[in-house]
Amino acid sequence: MVAKRDMPSTVQRSPVKAQDTWGETHDSAVEQYGEGERAHRTAFASLKHGFEKVGDHWEPKEDGKTGPSDERAELGGVRARRGEGRTAGGVDANATKKHLMTLARDADVRGRSTMTKAELVEALQQANDRATAAARH
Repeated sequence: MVAKRDMPSTVQRSPVKAQDTWGETHDSAVEQYGEGERAHRTAFASLKHGFEKVGDHWEPKEDGKTGPSDERAELGGVRARRGEGRTAGGVDANATKKHLMTLARDADVRGRSTMTKAELVEALQQANDRATAAARH
């Protein structure tokens, strides 16, 4: 499996189901598009439908809900590849504000009680980036 060699550390620290989702999609994309950025983007797009990034790893979405996690994922296809739409970096921007507040509390995001949903998504992205950077060291 090519994916094991190329699997990002955030996915390696995730549940087996997340690893399998990323790996199987990546390997299929490599067969179709060849090795490279497109295969990785395709694997992450698949992963984001059933998982959300929490800190330095991926966890199943709340209540088993699946589907696009942000504006770019909703666009899909050519428009997403052109960079249209905003990505939330693995944060499920389509989750409820209550769920995002819970994640923000767990990540100790300061000022979360006064944040809008969009601000929570951005703050969670930043918290996840910090957690991932810390896990790599």
